[in-house]
Amino acid sequence: MSRADAILFDKDGTLFDFHATWSTWAGEVIRELAGGDAAAMARIAEAAHYDLGAGRFLPTSPIVAGTNREAAECLAAALPGSDVDEIETHLMLTAAEAPLAPAVPLVPYLDGLRGRGLRLGVVTNDTEYGARAHLGASGVLERFDFVAGFDSGHGAKPVPGPLLAFARAVSVMPAQVVMVGDSTHDLIAGRAAGMACVGVLTGTATEADLAPFADAVLPDIGHLPGWLRA
Repeated sequence: MSRADAILFDKDGTLFDFHATWSTWAGEVIRELAGGDAAAMARIAEAAHYDLGAGRFLPTSPIVAGTNREAAECLAAALPGSDVDEIETHLMLTAAEAPLAPAVPLVPYLDGLRGRGLRLGVVTNDTEYGARAHLGASGVLERFDFVAGFDSGHGAKPVPGPLLAFARAVSVMPAQVVMVGDSTHDLIAGRAAGMACVGVLTGTATEADLAPFADAVLPDIGHLPGWLRA
């Protein structure tokens, strides 16, 4: 017996460990945008809430759960005279080639879920282009029934639109879907959609951050199959 008929995953911080993937990528992006200028790097890092010394995003970063456009606007604010559209395109293209660090070995993990008859989807505030590139590079794109980014026409989390689009696409009632994510944006969207919500700790949020919005908070997605059987 399973708690759900379908599982909807966030991407960054959920399928992929956030710091190992995105904090590494961001350090390089900051250097590129600053042209190696230390003062410019410091300004960008401050705007992004990124610790240059530690090479990690801070939990307060507006980029962590934001869209690609919001990230571009944040970084452009620290670079007077810069073009937001150009930065947005740069983020999209470089993000698609970010060094991926899966939270668990994804191929056997997803095959196990599909083997139980579960429908699977990904909803991210990244671009759909970036999402498909990352899932494809990890060899798992075809294992998902639905993939949406903030630019796919359904809205961006924390609004429930993309989550409800997944439920419609796989013909499953929202109450039979589990939304799995590492941020309050994910879980707030899940609640608004009428879905069960599970938080994971492979992002920047703590258990205390996620618990008020979640039915359970797990160390990583590898613990989800056990929770589904409970």
